[in-house]
Amino acid sequence: MKVPKCMSTQHPDNVHLPFFAESTEIGGEDEIKEAYYAFSHLGMDEQMWDCEGKEADNFVVKKLLTNYGDFFRENRIGEDVFITLRVPNPAIERTEAKIVLETLESIPRSFDTSKLFYEDDTPPIFEVILPMTTSSESLDRIYRYYHDFVAGKQNISLDKTDITIAEWIGEFKPEKINVIPLFEDRENMLNVYDITKGYIHDKNLEYQRVFLARSDTAMNYGNIAAIILNKIALQRLHKLSEDTGVDIYPILGVGSAPFRGNLRPDTVDKIVEDYPSVHTFTIQSAFKYDNPPDEVKKGVEKLQSRRTGLPQQIDEDVYLDIIERYSYEYRKHITALAPVINRIARYVPSRRKRKLHIGLFGYSRNLGGVTLPRAITFTNALYSIGIPPEILGLNKMTERDLDLIRDIYLHFDDDLGTALRYFNDGSEFIPKGLKDSLDEIGVKVDKDSAHIEITDSIIEALKDERTESISENIQRAANIRKFLG
Repeated sequence: MKVPKCMSTQHPDNVHLPFFAESTEIGGEDEIKEAYYAFSHLGMDEQMWDCEGKEADNFVVKKLLTNYGDFFRENRIGEDVFITLRVPNPAIERTEAKIVLETLESIPRSFDTSKLFYEDDTPPIFEVILPMTTSSESLDRIYRYYHDFVAGKQNISLDKTDITIAEWIGEFKPEKINVIPLFEDRENMLNVYDITKGYIHDKNLEYQRVFLARSDTAMNYGNIAAIILNKIALQRLHKLSEDTGVDIYPILGVGSAPFRGNLRPDTVDKIVEDYPSVHTFTIQSAFKYDNPPDEVKKGVEKLQSRRTGLPQQIDEDVYLDIIERYSYEYRKHITALAPVINRIARYVPSRRKRKLHIGLFGYSRNLGGVTLPRAITFTNALYSIGIPPEILGLNKMTERDLDLIRDIYLHFDDDLGTALRYFNDGSEFIPKGLKDSLDEIGVKVDKDSAHIEITDSIIEALKDERTESISENIQRAANIRKFLG
């Protein structure tokens, strides 16, 4: 069974619109075109189909096979390329809970379409992602509901003397699906071993995919904490595979901003070196649309051709102590900056047709009574006032802490240098003591004077309540960075 390595996603972190977009917000038929483009032109082998927080098209398989039949005859959905559904978490996103049932019901319908096209029983969709996973039971509910109430209802008769639903409507296939947990918060990322083990223990699986968030974790706890949490989780997932004999294939959700993962076409080699045990990396919108297509394809080819290795071995107690001290300071900074972040957020352009999420701090973004925007807008807001979020909290790191961080975060200095190119050391919003600490860390970088000039303009416009130019300047600055947020 092929397990894909490059997952195209619908994260709206792009500055530029793709050539096929019909409006400034991608959605509807554009996302069908996007999936085809990711497969056929960019070389990716998986499209995450997000049914969470927006109007999702449950006829994606039918539309792809109808509109691009020649390509998909040679590149089979479900064998060569994959559609993986991301559903809302019913325990947290209550207003969207029933979308889960609608999405699961669409899987047999996609199977019927595929069977008619390919004339065999290979399911085109057989995996779903559950965000904000907090327990093995939450995963099992998705698995059992599909098995018992979606596919399982085919064996039921509406009346004792009547035919079965399968005889009436037709068979419901596949009979089972795989559920991929997505871990986004500290507590559950550290509990990845027990939660995943609790889910797989009674299912006789050949393999299990596990999704680790990068950008929401960074937003919640800070950039350094997110990296440490990811690496601890990867270490624990490897142990789980050794203990159970089930192959574990980690997925890492990374964006183009260093704060959100720093995966761009020109950083692929560094990311692979930093996360050797990750099997699948997400390819978000800025990677796809804010770089030349030839460079995008080369980056994807590198990710596709690499071998998945073993995780870094780290002393968890030492690094958990760093998380405690670092995250405390990071959250102090965010609480102080929240008012200006929220002021800027309203001017950040939207790139996807999405609804408001309700959920963990990672979605509703409530921290100590402070509400914040989504991670991409959050990241953009801080860059737009000249304060890259990567630098927050670093003032509490000792020289020994930094040495330990560099031991496991192999490209710490490079990533920090990328962020510092856009650091406006004249910004009035810089937290007290942070600038001196950055000087002590000693990462030398050539500042981007054009970006700093734009952030000066944004800061002045905020002070003078001249808001008409802010949105345009936000996009100008993002264009320099090659990511919105």
